[in-house]
Amino acid sequence: MEPLSVVLYQNDPGTAQTLAVSLSQHFESVYLARSYDDVRPAVARHRAEALVLDLETSGPGEVERLHREFPGLCIVGTHRLADDKLWAEAMSLGACDICEPRNDDVVRSVLHHLTHHAVA
Repeated sequence: MEPLSVVLYQNDPGTAQTLAVSLSQHFESVYLARSYDDVRPAVARHRAEALVLDLETSGPGEVERLHREFPGLCIVGTHRLADDKLWAEAMSLGACDICEPRNDDVVRSVLHHLTHHAVA
């Protein structure tokens, strides 16, 4: 299996660092986008298979733009108040999943969707 890379953008530096450590235990490369404007260039530069995106900062509209630009990208959105309405909206715009920015939830979601995509 090829090494997989993940781009991570979280507005809160502490959350970003914690998630990066957890993701790095499962993926060869985890790249932190330092700002919202760095997300697209980081995905392209690192040929990321997955993106963990802070939806509190970017919003569901960004999911749609990224999905159009990178159709094979697994986008897992995070939001502290993730609910069914936000989940349904983001999913309809191209996200693979939405969850709270907790280590286990994010890692499980990215692994699940990349594994499912690889099998398909």
